[in-house]
Amino acid sequence: MKKKLLALGLILMMLVSVTACGGQTDTGSTDASQDQASSAEKLTFTVPYDGDPGTADVAKTTEYYGLALNIFDRLVESKTVAPGQSELVPGLAESWDVSDDGLVYTFHLRQGALFQNGDEVKAQDVYYTFDRMLNPETEGLNTDFFDMIEGAEARMNGESDVTSGIKVVDDYTVEITLSEPFAPFVAGLATPAGSVYSEAAVEAAGDQFGIDPALTIGSGPFKMVDWVVNDQITLEAFDDYWGGRAQYDELVYKIVPDAETARMLFENGEIDVFDCDLARSQIPYFESSDKWKDQIVSGPRVGVYYYCLNESIPPLDDVNVRKALQMAIDRKNILDQMYYGKGVLVNGIMPPGLYGYNADLPEITYDPEAAKALLAEAGYPDGFDLEISQVSDSPNTLKINEIVQSDLAKIGVNVTITQLDESSFFGIRKTGELPSYYSNWSADFNDPDNFIYTFFAAKNSAGRSFNYANADVQAKIEQARVITDSAERVALYQEIEQEIVQEDAAWIPLFELEHLFVVQPYVKNYTVAWNGWSDQSYYDIIIEK
Repeated sequence: MKKKLLALGLILMMLVSVTACGGQTDTGSTDASQDQASSAEKLTFTVPYDGDPGTADVAKTTEYYGLALNIFDRLVESKTVAPGQSELVPGLAESWDVSDDGLVYTFHLRQGALFQNGDEVKAQDVYYTFDRMLNPETEGLNTDFFDMIEGAEARMNGESDVTSGIKVVDDYTVEITLSEPFAPFVAGLATPAGSVYSEAAVEAAGDQFGIDPALTIGSGPFKMVDWVVNDQITLEAFDDYWGGRAQYDELVYKIVPDAETARMLFENGEIDVFDCDLARSQIPYFESSDKWKDQIVSGPRVGVYYYCLNESIPPLDDVNVRKALQMAIDRKNILDQMYYGKGVLVNGIMPPGLYGYNADLPEITYDPEAAKALLAEAGYPDGFDLEISQVSDSPNTLKINEIVQSDLAKIGVNVTITQLDESSFFGIRKTGELPSYYSNWSADFNDPDNFIYTFFAAKNSAGRSFNYANADVQAKIEQARVITDSAERVALYQEIEQEIVQEDAAWIPLFELEHLFVVQPYVKNYTVAWNGWSDQSYYDIIIEK
């Protein structure tokens, strides 16, 4: 996978914005004083972004989705119904049907939904968007949400000029055929990767689509009107949005790389929300502040922090060694020290809030003495040397690795922490040769497949340097993907999870974190996205000034 300046500061900013964007937007007014008054009266919601996203095109990014979730729509949307809970609701598709064999999905588009250039959203645009992602010339980064479509592999390999499994039935009907049943398919389309584009707009924009505001056309509730690189991105409410115009006028992303600066801007009223993930050290301050403690909004980050154990590096190929490591890490201490206890311990792969979560998994207890006994049983009574890798310039990760280093020293395991530049870290990880490491994963879509398959399918386990090689379990993972009965799928995923974590000890789960935001008093209806992402839709926000 973010204000309105006060008094004179606000007026000056808006004047600059109007001047900069004057060539793009015709206000219909010839009176400069009227323009100034109009700008000053705009209701603006300003949020900080810790880096310039570079593009709004989801084919070109897997890191920044804030723009996509507000500029574009998807066939289906994932709606937050309560903290950590979601449901799939109609988006550009009013309804959809699935064949009895789970292979054919027919989407019925709503008529009258418009792109921001005035063109109606048609089935051809849907075909174009998904085929563009798979087109090898695009070098799309989110093809894994579409590679189960019939003909996708041939399209990605350059063996075909079309994606045979996507058919335009008529202007408002799209039929998508999968190569085999895949129950989470619709949930995947509700992610940012499923954003639907205008064929005419993308073709006209060329490589400037997602970059040039004037050429980046969506059908979402906001349209991009200005982008000052490394400063701010301005979106305006789309008057003709099919769901109804947003209840405020501007959404501004303010680029603020420094957390302390973001906090100061928030307290000065220059941004409207402070994401505590930017600086968790500020949580006690906000919670104890009479001014801010009642302005905190929170929700679970539906994800899990974990340690990868590379089973190809002895003695991690011994299950008793892996079980000893699970028991030797004081997970509650890490949660308390690093995150002020804002979260819950997780005993599996699927976190609370994810569809299929099993609350009845056996608890992984902190027991250094039992861990020592397991090491002795495995033939390592005096411990062993263990290397943990991490990306350099990540002080938070280093602190956690140092806590774990101290924990494991108590059972005789001598941990060396190796820091690598990001390119080397991920390059080596892809080969399967990266030593064990600490990381986290948050839900893209609400389904067990997003966790179980991502880490432990044979091809992914090697590519993430787990090198888990239980062929029976991996066969079950492939089987679970094609089961269409919901109860049967969940039961199998929970069985798989228990085998991987409790029996094979192939994963050290740590915790799921609570994601806290502090909002200005005039910001109403702010909710944390169901999955706890910082990137989210701001369509439902209300500004009362």
